[in-house]
Amino acid sequence: MTTPTPLSGFPEWLPGQRIIEQQIVERIRRTFELHGFAPLETRAVEPLDQLLRQGETSKEVYVLRRLQADAEDPSDAGLGLHFDLTVPFARYVLEHAGKLQFPFRRYQIQPAWRGERPQEGRYREFTQADIDVVDRDDLPLHHDVEVVLAAADALAGLPVPPVRIRTNNRKVCEGFYRGLGIDDPAAALRAVDKLDKVGPDGGVRLLTETAGATEAQAKACLSLGEINAPDAAFVERVRALGVNDPLLDEGLAELTAVVEGVAAHVPDVVVADLSIARGLDYYTGTVFEIALPGFGLAIGGGGRYDNLASAGTDRYPGVGISIGVTRLLGVLFARDALTVSRPVPTCVLVAVPDEASRPGCDRVATALRRRGIATEVSPSAAKFGKQIRYADRRGIPYVWFPGAGDAGDEVKDIRSGDQMAADAATWSPPEADLHPVVAGSGG
Repeated sequence: MTTPTPLSGFPEWLPGQRIIEQQIVERIRRTFELHGFAPLETRAVEPLDQLLRQGETSKEVYVLRRLQADAEDPSDAGLGLHFDLTVPFARYVLEHAGKLQFPFRRYQIQPAWRGERPQEGRYREFTQADIDVVDRDDLPLHHDVEVVLAAADALAGLPVPPVRIRTNNRKVCEGFYRGLGIDDPAAALRAVDKLDKVGPDGGVRLLTETAGATEAQAKACLSLGEINAPDAAFVERVRALGVNDPLLDEGLAELTAVVEGVAAHVPDVVVADLSIARGLDYYTGTVFEIALPGFGLAIGGGGRYDNLASAGTDRYPGVGISIGVTRLLGVLFARDALTVSRPVPTCVLVAVPDEASRPGCDRVATALRRRGIATEVSPSAAKFGKQIRYADRRGIPYVWFPGAGDAGDEVKDIRSGDQMAADAATWSPPEADLHPVVAGSGG
């Protein structure tokens, strides 16, 4: 086999990084469940006609087919890998509505795929952690606040830098564009969503070329996008731009309720930022973006979708927010901003005096494992010094010596050199050593 060539955009973490990822995911999962969200996992593939309706991301969908598929066999034709977890969740709700209790609260933590250009924090295969609330016919606005509070709680429980959740409302943007007289508000939203990439001049050009805006209208759109505030002060600044529309009024009222509702519980987390648009077409109201201040990128987002889960007269509006687990970890790993106390789960290495003693060493390991202590047996009966060095290289903190003392077995903390008599039926390590401990670089 030739030396493999790495594939960019498909991260494969080292064991220590994978331990960090697993613990991060577990903390997020526990928090979501504390907020009343039930677990769900959907299939990896969806019909292409569903995936290709959702705006710019349609260009990034991976198509699924068998290498030697029969052209006459339509069984897997028209399938693609999901690019997020919201579209498959909406489909799931429609399929299983008769078995669900509404409002339905769910979380999903699983991979998604996008064929975009890999760069820092952007991958072709990545794990997302989503929560959504869906109801029949109408969804009260307080659920928009609830998903933000749950996401903020989950992130606050992680050893990562503090986040800011930037929020806007699509109705604010669309109402403002209508009030200006722009005929294609959806195109204007897509253009504004790219402002971070193209800058003000590029934004004006996109708005004039794709949304049919005049230069004056485009500059007014940019003025709206410059408004941000941690409270309802943004309303007066929008009014000062002199644009009026009923949809704009509705959006401002909803955005005020969300910002004030979140701030009442977790101050200094949410900020109204009228530059946030979100590129997916299914958002209809509140939109979110989770930012890591100082890192220059978003590590999550979401919003309200009133029509995504609908078929005929059945309508299930929803709101959700997603944490980009792989995106977050990739950025922090690149800066050595996360550490783990050891890169293996193993807490104890049972030393092997000689190969004839291995069955007894296995019994010690079994006794420790049954009590929840991760244990492995030395791979060889080398001199004890070599077995200790093996444990040290692996990051294993304790070495167990069967029959080493007059009273029986002994265990050694190879970090401090302390060695003491021990019984596999009763001995336990300090709580801090039982499992690998994840911490931020500052703590």
